[in-house]
Amino acid sequence: MLAGGVVLGVALWLRHDPKTTSVLETHFADQTAPSTFFIGVYILIGVGAVMMIVGFLGCYGAIQESQCMLGTFFACLVILFACEVAAGIWGFVNKDEVAEELKMFYNQASVAYHTPLQNAEKKEQAKAVLIAMHKALDCCGANTLNKFMATELCPKQTGVGLLTKMDCHTRIDQLFTKKLYIIGIAAVIVAVIMILEMIFSMVLCCGIRNASVY
Repeated sequence: MLAGGVVLGVALWLRHDPKTTSVLETHFADQTAPSTFFIGVYILIGVGAVMMIVGFLGCYGAIQESQCMLGTFFACLVILFACEVAAGIWGFVNKDEVAEELKMFYNQASVAYHTPLQNAEKKEQAKAVLIAMHKALDCCGANTLNKFMATELCPKQTGVGLLTKMDCHTRIDQLFTKKLYIIGIAAVIVAVIMILEMIFSMVLCCGIRNASVY
């Protein structure tokens, strides 16, 4: 139950982290920020909630010394463990996809804003996207670290003039690399706990069965 609570807590933090949500919930015209990252987070939320329920089942089965409930607990753990491994493989395979999709989305907004004779409404939406991403990631531009003029797109906190900011492509990579490390560490810890739970539940189940014979 505690492991499920940890997974659920981490997943909810990732879902509602202001920096991540302010970037991924932006949209302009018919373009929206990629939701691949949120899909993985929703999977974690589901796994965490189910783990807490299954944990209660295991506790109650151990108290009642019920082989049936402990066996069900073990089967649920095996299924959850398989889901976690599958989600880990999916995350590893797609670890660069989220960042690349978001970079492409940023580039599309930038092109839409800087294109001459662009539709006014679409240009305003693209501007809002760029400002939101620049503020959330503390970046400006798409290519290299450079000095930018403080403008409405790349505002400076105090004063005006030249300011040095990291490019947004690098910031996007840093953002999701950090988040993936957190997810990976939590997944490893939970996987170890789940393996121990499976071992202990089988030992207890076998002990109850042998005790009932005598």
